[in-house]
Amino acid sequence: MSSRTDRYEGHDYYGVDELLSEEHLLARDAVRAWVKSEVTPVIETYAERAECPAHLFKGLAEIGAFGPSLPAEYGGGGMDEIAYGIIMQELERGDSGIRSMASVQGSLVMYPIYRYASEEQKRKYLPKLASGELIGCFGLTEPDFGSNPAGMISTVRDDGDAYILNGSKMWITNSPVADLAVVWARDASGTILGMVVEKDWKGVSAPAIHGKWSLRASITGELIFEDVRVPKSHVFPTVRGLKGPLSCLSKARYGIAWGVIGAALDCYDTALRYSKERIQFDRPIAGFQLTQKKLAEMITEITKAQLLAWRLGVLANAGKASPAQISMAKRNNVHMALEVARESRQILGGMGITNEFPIMRHMMNLETVLTYEGTHDIHLLITGLDVTGLNAFGG
Repeated sequence: MSSRTDRYEGHDYYGVDELLSEEHLLARDAVRAWVKSEVTPVIETYAERAECPAHLFKGLAEIGAFGPSLPAEYGGGGMDEIAYGIIMQELERGDSGIRSMASVQGSLVMYPIYRYASEEQKRKYLPKLASGELIGCFGLTEPDFGSNPAGMISTVRDDGDAYILNGSKMWITNSPVADLAVVWARDASGTILGMVVEKDWKGVSAPAIHGKWSLRASITGELIFEDVRVPKSHVFPTVRGLKGPLSCLSKARYGIAWGVIGAALDCYDTALRYSKERIQFDRPIAGFQLTQKKLAEMITEITKAQLLAWRLGVLANAGKASPAQISMAKRNNVHMALEVARESRQILGGMGITNEFPIMRHMMNLETVLTYEGTHDIHLLITGLDVTGLNAFGG
């Protein structure tokens, strides 16, 4: 049993570490050490330049951040879902964009290939994605259809042994640097199909999106398809309809629910340390009631989020985590992290907006995380549908 001081210094207020296995703790420590060594020293510079630290893809692969809960025979880590969540948490302590790089690769690219592709496609792509030799992206969101993926207008037309793909996708993490994309489009009957599209095929382009004030160290772009010939062997044979992409989103949302705890912990830790060192009116500002109120509320909300994520991980390991439960955790924990970032920024005052501290970067990043993989309000309606049985979407 750890002492109260140990828990306090580690910000594990309820001793959640005692619920974790040795494998979980080893994975966390390894990723945390890598983030401190490889991410923390450079991330402010890359964010300021709005440049992706693409050299980190290889390091992410080496620490097992790509598909950690997928089977080892395909290059995955063979770990459980709690380990996957913890890895996402430690990556997001460094930066939400770095976690996004890994989350997209593992949850939105490797996972659907593992679950829905042919054995030949699994063997062809998964080991190279796990090793970082190949980088992937996920093409679902369209310029006019974000929260309503059922409205997608990207299409495939049957052409013998191939499909002809036309359409465009928007807000695609990793697309300008990706080697392949998992893409969703409609056939002539209106059925949604999933497929693996290689970036160097004729008719595929992926222009970068510029001018972002959030996730500046994560590269984002479009995917444009103009009469792209997709061999039928690249189409997922075992899934049709929205079930395919939505299952991928659930996997990614689960990782986000864990990941943002890391961003919140980094902000809280920064604010706590600063408040003990910053002297005003002849005493550390940590000694003032309103500062203590902020810190006490932050660690309370972080602790609640930790317990929510841990229980969700237990359910996920048992195959019992429902999409609605994942939505609740994603919505709650991202909102928590953003509020912690905002309160932490206030404790630092003017210093909180500078790049000497990570808080403003986390805050800007979390504004995007609040919206992507399902917006804050959409996840609320998913919970509403689950508890009432009545569909409020589009109403």
